[in-house]
Amino acid sequence: MSMEVAAWNSLYNLMVAQQERRPFSWATVRRILTFARPHRVMLAWFMVTSVVLAVLAVATPLLAGRVVDAIIDGRDFHEVLVIALVIAVIAVAEAAVGLVSRWLSASIGEGLILDLRRVVFEHVQRMPVAFFTRTRTGALVSRLNNDVIGAQRAFSDTLSGVVGNIVALVLTLIAMLTLSWQITLLALVLLPVFVLPARRFGRRLATLELEAANHNSVMGTQMTERFSAPGATLVKLFAMPERETDEFVARATRVRDIGVRTAMVQVVFVTALTLVSALALALVYGLGGWFALQGTLDPGAVVALALLLTRLYAPLTGLASARVEVMSALVSFERVFEVLDLEPLIQEKPDATTVPAGGVAVELDDVHFAYPSADKVSLASLEEVATLDTRGGVEVVHGISFRAEPGQVVALVGSSGAGKSTLAQLLARLYDVDSGAVRLGGVDVRDLSFEAIRHTLGMVTQDGHLFHDTVRANLLLARPEAADDEIWSALTRSRLADLVRSLPDGLDTVVGERGYRLSGGERQRLTIARLLLAQPRVVVLDEATAHLDSTSEAAVQAALAEALDGRTAIVIAHRLSTIRQADQILVVEEGRVVEQGRHGDLLARDGRYAELYRTQFAKAGDGSGDAAERGALDPA
Repeated sequence: MSMEVAAWNSLYNLMVAQQERRPFSWATVRRILTFARPHRVMLAWFMVTSVVLAVLAVATPLLAGRVVDAIIDGRDFHEVLVIALVIAVIAVAEAAVGLVSRWLSASIGEGLILDLRRVVFEHVQRMPVAFFTRTRTGALVSRLNNDVIGAQRAFSDTLSGVVGNIVALVLTLIAMLTLSWQITLLALVLLPVFVLPARRFGRRLATLELEAANHNSVMGTQMTERFSAPGATLVKLFAMPERETDEFVARATRVRDIGVRTAMVQVVFVTALTLVSALALALVYGLGGWFALQGTLDPGAVVALALLLTRLYAPLTGLASARVEVMSALVSFERVFEVLDLEPLIQEKPDATTVPAGGVAVELDDVHFAYPSADKVSLASLEEVATLDTRGGVEVVHGISFRAEPGQVVALVGSSGAGKSTLAQLLARLYDVDSGAVRLGGVDVRDLSFEAIRHTLGMVTQDGHLFHDTVRANLLLARPEAADDEIWSALTRSRLADLVRSLPDGLDTVVGERGYRLSGGERQRLTIARLLLAQPRVVVLDEATAHLDSTSEAAVQAALAEALDGRTAIVIAHRLSTIRQADQILVVEEGRVVEQGRHGDLLARDGRYAELYRTQFAKAGDGSGDAAERGALDPA
């Protein structure tokens, strides 16, 4: 490694370490070793190759010195040729071992990245919905990308660097002391000139890089929000594109200025160290030449010392920043472990069971629930706040009980924020009740396996979320093994088959981010097709038609009729005319059931339900509602 490369590496590592400091933790080291254990054989060979490379690097300068001595002494050309051939063999061996070392490094590093990403991704998938509602997606993705890659450098770069540098340093010092202890001491005296400036420049660069990272983060957030379909629409409707551009350009300009300053600081530092290295080399030639002229040092030894000089400063500079590299890697590991240590609130029991065969009854028994506070479901670093919000624990569901028999339709109505969607989430076990029980087929959902709940209960929400993937892929989320004829059957029953056939690539057409290449009604019908493909025995509809126009709603309602046929259904409705034929209607207000009964009975009581109904249909005169709305739950 040349002095210039060593300077750049040292500066970079010191800069990174200054950005975030944490105390050294042996507990973290022990956890790291658990991830390293599967790679221990390759790690051992990796360290062996690092040692071999260090030995070969020191051998070449010594042989070069012998060549010079042989030439000056006028020895036989055969001896010079032999030494030259040995140098060539060493060069070939160094290249071969270097390739093997690089392969081992890449295999260990990429294997570790795979292990960490798999564990973190699997763990995050188990987190409750509350975790995702609080966490910034970009911060979470960074843990799977930047921090995981930073962690693997501990093995692929730092470990080999430390081992190789120690061996190279010891061998180089022995060789230089053997050749000339005076020149060696002179070289060591100049060492602080290499090490000390790096720390000062590292701190300065860390400050600049941190400011640039903050600006880049804000720009990234601005682009992510403004470049999405809803964000772009909001800007066009309310904001001024020129103002948005001015804000973006102001930050981008600051990042440019920081980039220029950073580049100059780096170049000044590296140039200074390279200059000092050149001056040190000049001193070696000068002092060594004087010793050679005095007859106390062979000319070849002067050449060998000059070549060994770079092999002395490079490992010394590398080792000076080794602690920095180790701490940087530990920080990355700790940030990964921080996510892994956050226990999911929703846990599957080891002896989890399944839902009995046949029709499924849905029951809530004296359910009380409060949303968990942030400290139970999130991390300050993932929310990108200094401290977590301590609010939470306020009960929002107060002793609700009801039962839907197999095949029945139970509707939940009430004001916005009354707790209807919360009940739907409790049914799907997206949250756990604080007291009471939620049962499917007579079994508490906390005793069921996650797979059993997924196979038993299907939900359609009002946003109709789709992934940026093909129609086929979005449908197969429900049942990956489904055949094409089953997919087309679900699309036909959801009144969407003709549309999909008309798309450029049919089932393989990409629907766009969140399905924005489809209309609202088309997205909802696609989610209903997904539900039909899943074939759940219980269906939960959470205001599935709340934001649709009458034409789209009519198509969606017809598709919903297929989805509800023969299934137990819990329907959360904003438009009351959609649940006129429900077997039971529950009016929920402030987390309590204030009324329940059938449509006609509730109107006759002239209570809260009647008030809601009159409010919605005051303009209709007779309160009959739209015929298409009545069709969804009307068995006729």
